[in-house]
Amino acid sequence: MSNIQVKANDSSRLFVFLAALGFGVLWIAALTFSLDEDGFLAAILLDRNGRFPYPVTIQNVMWMIFFIGLGELLLRSWRSRRELQDVDRGFLPEDDETMLRAKDLAPFASKVRSEIKGTNSFLLRMILRVIWQFQASRDVSQASEVMNMSQQLFHDEIEIRYNMIRYITWLIPTLGFVGTVIGIAFALEVAGDPPDVTASDELRDWMRELTRNLGVAFNTTLVALLQSAFLVFLMHLSQEQEELALNRSSQYCLDNLINRLYDK
Repeated sequence: MSNIQVKANDSSRLFVFLAALGFGVLWIAALTFSLDEDGFLAAILLDRNGRFPYPVTIQNVMWMIFFIGLGELLLRSWRSRRELQDVDRGFLPEDDETMLRAKDLAPFASKVRSEIKGTNSFLLRMILRVIWQFQASRDVSQASEVMNMSQQLFHDEIEIRYNMIRYITWLIPTLGFVGTVIGIAFALEVAGDPPDVTASDELRDWMRELTRNLGVAFNTTLVALLQSAFLVFLMHLSQEQEELALNRSSQYCLDNLINRLYDK
C-alpha cells in the first residue's frame, strides 16, 4: 500500500512541476508580447534590454521558480480539500447509539482498505491503525494512544511537505539580491571613470547615467521580494488548511471510533 502511495505522490508532483513550468513559460511569453519592449514595466518585470541577452534574465528565472512554488502550493491545497472531504464520507457510524467491539470492526477496516489505495489520507490511515491496535490488544487506551501518536506523525509529515516551499521562498529573494549585485557591478562598469569635477555638465550626465543603471539593478530585488511575500502568504493559508484537515480527522476518529470502542 505504501509503495502505491509513494508512486501516486511522485506522479502528482511531477505532473504539477511540468504544468508549473508550462504556465511559467506562458506567463513570460504573455508579458513579453503585451508589454512595450522599452517600457517601465518590461524593465522591472522582465529586465528587457538589460544586462543579459533576453529572455535569459534573472527575472525570468525567478518567474519560473515562482510558478513551481505556486504549483506546489496548489497541490497542497487540493490535497487538504480531499482530506476535508474524507471526513464527510461516513466511514464510521455517526449516530448516538452504536458501540463497537473488536469483532464489529472488520467491515469498517475492509471499507477503508478499499479506499486508501493511491492516497495519503490522514483519516483513513488513522482509522486503520486504531482498528488494528484495538483488534490486537482489546484495550481502548492503547487504541487512543495510537491515534495520538498518528496525529503527531501526521503533523510532522505536514511540516516536511513544506520544506521545498520554504526553500523556494528563500531562493527567490537570494536570486533577487544576486541580480542586484550583478546590476550594480554592470552599472559601475558602464559608467566608467567619473569625469573631472570641474566639468559640471559631464559630471551631471555621468551621475544621471549611473543613477539610471543603479535603479535598474534594484528591480530584481523588488520583484523577488514581491514574489516571495505572495508565496509566503499562500503557504501559511495552505498549511493552515492542512492542519485544519488533520484536526478534523482526529476529532472524527475520536468521536466516532475511539469513544465507541468497548470490550467485555
